[in-house]
Amino acid sequence: MTSPHDLAAETIAGAGSPGMFQHGQNVEPHLFVILGGTGDLSRKKLFPALRRLAAEGRLGNDRALIAVARECDRGDEWFREWALEQLKAAGFSSDDLSDVPAARLFYHAMPESTPELYEDLAKRVKEIEKEYNLPGNRVFYLAIPPSSFAETVELLAESGLTESGGWTRVVLEKPFGRDLVSAQTLNRAVQAHLDEKQVYRIDHYLGKETVQNLLVFRFSNPVFESLWNRDRIESVQITVAESIGIGSRAGYYDKSGAVRDMVQNHAAQLLALIGMEVPGEFHAEAVRYEKLKLLTAVRPVFDDDAVFGQYARGVIEGEPVPGYLEEPGVDPESTTETFAAIKFSIDNWRWQGVPFYVRTGKRLPVGLTQIAVTFRAPPVRIFQAMGAGQVDSNVLYLTLQPDEGFALMIDVKVPGHPFRLRRLPLDFYYRHAFGVIPDAYQTLLLDTLTGDQTLFVHAEEVETSWALFEPLLLMEDQRQVQLYRAGTWGPAAAETLIARDGFQWRHLIPPGQDIEAGEAVG
Repeated sequence: MTSPHDLAAETIAGAGSPGMFQHGQNVEPHLFVILGGTGDLSRKKLFPALRRLAAEGRLGNDRALIAVARECDRGDEWFREWALEQLKAAGFSSDDLSDVPAARLFYHAMPESTPELYEDLAKRVKEIEKEYNLPGNRVFYLAIPPSSFAETVELLAESGLTESGGWTRVVLEKPFGRDLVSAQTLNRAVQAHLDEKQVYRIDHYLGKETVQNLLVFRFSNPVFESLWNRDRIESVQITVAESIGIGSRAGYYDKSGAVRDMVQNHAAQLLALIGMEVPGEFHAEAVRYEKLKLLTAVRPVFDDDAVFGQYARGVIEGEPVPGYLEEPGVDPESTTETFAAIKFSIDNWRWQGVPFYVRTGKRLPVGLTQIAVTFRAPPVRIFQAMGAGQVDSNVLYLTLQPDEGFALMIDVKVPGHPFRLRRLPLDFYYRHAFGVIPDAYQTLLLDTLTGDQTLFVHAEEVETSWALFEPLLLMEDQRQVQLYRAGTWGPAAAETLIARDGFQWRHLIPPGQDIEAGEAVG
């Protein structure tokens, strides 16, 4: 595995891509190829995101798109009409879509994954590039099952599709493996045919404006960065809560669980962004190097620092919902965890002794992704002797969804007598300042097209992250999975996990939500 020092050498040598947020630069003429071009990801995320970018004038006029799918009885005209209907379903008006049937949209049937059929695709690609005078810049988006990644990359390379007169970029959706060994195997298979600068491992959480704002918040505001250490911070909590169940994903989820589905990727990336050092400069390799260095400093996680749960029947928003074992397609004897709470310890100068707690789960009371940074309490609490009430630590809440923004909880004096304190927020919400913010896929697709890898996951990050959870995964057949009622915040043992260090779970309830526990504002 490449060390952080090796990655630093790449940075110093000037390898890699432009800095993040450099979206003012033009997108070069290109061909965008989606393998799995008529699947759920394409119609729900990729097509709407690309359409919005096009409407904003971000993609330029010299481009074309090919959707590759298995159905053979379809053609270009069918696909253009189909794409039009999907975009209408995504909320676009007819006026917004008046030019879609005439757009450079193409359909290519590939009923099987064989060398011969990939050679046919290569011919089609060259024909379209020649017809529209495109220079050979290509994006291949693999909107296909992860089990097909290695074979697909090999077939793309063998057919010559990854070699052209321009650049080639291949986008891989998560999950990147299901454990350390499989992640290493996948990385080696991909790297046998592609340079790391051509590989864009996409984690849509990293495309959220508020995730990117974590770096701006820390490194552009020295008032916070000067406090961002073990001397001033007592604990950090990351909550990734979902009120939904598994939906139609039983086939995937029952073989994965909360650790593989959320903690190893989304939560670990948030932990890295919160804990990383200031990069020497703001471009992809420098940021990735600091993230990797932080993940390398995290101790591997064992059972003593983890709690697992599985939701049973309950009530969410007044509606009864089934338990996990009652969901369609789930093995009735399944012990797959739908909830995980984990304590992380970081062995470096900045964070030694500061616990980082992560909890994530399905069928929790509300959908919420939030980071709670608890600062150390005043050394002497002079106002409590006056009967002013409990003086708590200041807490900074960074909310990534659903109401993006931040709130710093502070104590203020209530006017009049007797002498009382009240906890109120100094807050900022994106919707108030900027209105609607871009979808994560808009950001990540534009970054792909401009060659900015800052918000994408490096191969070494993937392997280092999996290594943290290797002890847990090796023991998963023996772990204890506790039931929790849907609509609650997980099993009681999750409270015990954090209470043994003298803490309790914190979350700031989004304005307008009515749920128990946590600080309510708005």
